[in-house]
Amino acid sequence: MMAWWVVLAVVALVFVLVSGRLAPVVAFPLWAAGFYLSGVIDEQRFLGNYANPALATLVLLMLVSLALERAPLIERFTSRLLAGSERFALVKLSAATALCSAFLNNTAVVGALLGAVRNQQRHAPARLLMPLSYAAILGGVVTLVGTSTNLVVNSFVVAAGLPALKMFDFIWVGVPVALIGVAVLALTALRLPAASSEARGPGQRYFLEAKVLAGSPLVGRSIEDNRMRNLEGLFLVEILRDGRLLSPVGPGEVLDGGDLLIFAGEVGRVQVLEQFPGLEVFGNQADALLRANLVEAVIASGSELANRTLREVDFRTMFDAGVVAIRRGDRPLTGQLGRIPLRVGDALLLATGSDFRQHRNIDRNFHVLGATPLRPRLSTSETRLALGLFVGVIALAAFGVLPLLAGLLVLLATLLGRRVLTLGELRRRFPFELILVIGSALTVAAGLERSGAAALLADGVLTVIGSDSARATLIGIYLLTAVLTELVSNAAAAALVFPLAMSAAHALGVDPMPMVMTVAYGASACFLMPFGYQTHMMVYSVGRYSVRDYLRVGWPLALAYGVGVVVLVPIAFPF
Repeated sequence: MMAWWVVLAVVALVFVLVSGRLAPVVAFPLWAAGFYLSGVIDEQRFLGNYANPALATLVLLMLVSLALERAPLIERFTSRLLAGSERFALVKLSAATALCSAFLNNTAVVGALLGAVRNQQRHAPARLLMPLSYAAILGGVVTLVGTSTNLVVNSFVVAAGLPALKMFDFIWVGVPVALIGVAVLALTALRLPAASSEARGPGQRYFLEAKVLAGSPLVGRSIEDNRMRNLEGLFLVEILRDGRLLSPVGPGEVLDGGDLLIFAGEVGRVQVLEQFPGLEVFGNQADALLRANLVEAVIASGSELANRTLREVDFRTMFDAGVVAIRRGDRPLTGQLGRIPLRVGDALLLATGSDFRQHRNIDRNFHVLGATPLRPRLSTSETRLALGLFVGVIALAAFGVLPLLAGLLVLLATLLGRRVLTLGELRRRFPFELILVIGSALTVAAGLERSGAAALLADGVLTVIGSDSARATLIGIYLLTAVLTELVSNAAAAALVFPLAMSAAHALGVDPMPMVMTVAYGASACFLMPFGYQTHMMVYSVGRYSVRDYLRVGWPLALAYGVGVVVLVPIAFPF
């Protein structure tokens, strides 16, 4: 009877996750707590899942990557990668990205190249940014450390009592499908719009300038007293006074005659300014004035701004910047900017103050698309140290000389000792939410198995497939995982399907490893929607893409990737 209740809970959880009513960081801990409180999972197992060795390895890898993402890697060779014809540049960029993503955090790789690709003038950025994101995914499935998804699946494997996955277990399928994927991108990515993102930039309609006349009753009164703080559809971003830009504008700023007020937002609301006597509106040249201190930034996946408004977080005080415009994908957002709930991947056009780059919370919340990095790049000696030790740790783990967990601990201690990383940086970027989600997902997976719900669901899958064929079941497992990873997060998809895959393997009497690897590859098969993977969200607004653009390029890639996985997995990992 309990199994049926758990099955219903699974359906309810999937519905909640897909609908977006609860984020995985809330839904999974609640469900894990329910398993514990109902007695399905005992206290030791419940708490032990948050100290899983594979999860600890994942956390250490992410902390070490904080240093590696500051190493000037392939961005030094960006000009060479983008030389030649558009198709040749696309292939070189995709191949280099996939190679780096096989060993480095794919978010860091995309972040390192995002600004360079966005700002170059040789080729349309829109035709390169989406392949950049796809290539990072393809490279991630080549090794154990290529993507957090593989390490998440490994944590399930360890918790299930199976031998831990090795560093290069993934290459036998990962390398062929990555090569196939890059070839498909070379053929299909040129279908994307040729117009560059610069050509489709914010435009004049985002800005409006108005001059305070010398005899205006506004002179000598503050912004607050003049009631300019909460205008419908417009926001006062900057003041140009005697050749100086005042930014951001505080509520106590007193207006002078001759001040040039620069508003941002929905310029269709220009009539709002008619209520202010002595304010002369004279056109659309404000973006030329603002160009000197405008910064474009993309909201990062771990940002505390996600699902909150500018007003709620007091954005101006938090970052010493005013938001000029917000873009989500291929469309600008209009209305009062302070009331718009922000999402991961939104591109913000910021008018920054002098202290913007000194704020320590910038790199946690944004990917800034500027030529000058927010954090100093590693020196040549620091780069050699960090990369040399990292390569050594990976090699020792691959040959079984030193466990990856121990090697990463030594590497992290060395980076801290040499001050390449600081404790403050680790505190700011520590992945608390990841630990909460993965630890809870391990409890959920164990609960599904112990309650009998996993076996019940597996029987349902076998019944739907209508076959006792292990290969047909493998295809069904892949399709289920791939669909879920488009709708929810990769970790959530793996957590929901892994116990089902294990139960299906036991029911068929076959080795579970092919099913396990299918879940790992399927959980990374996020090619159709921009919202399912963090690197897609990084390029979504910068490239001015629409959901249709992802479908246009993604479906041939998803088809080729899926066929490659279901054909090669049984060969590399026989039943």
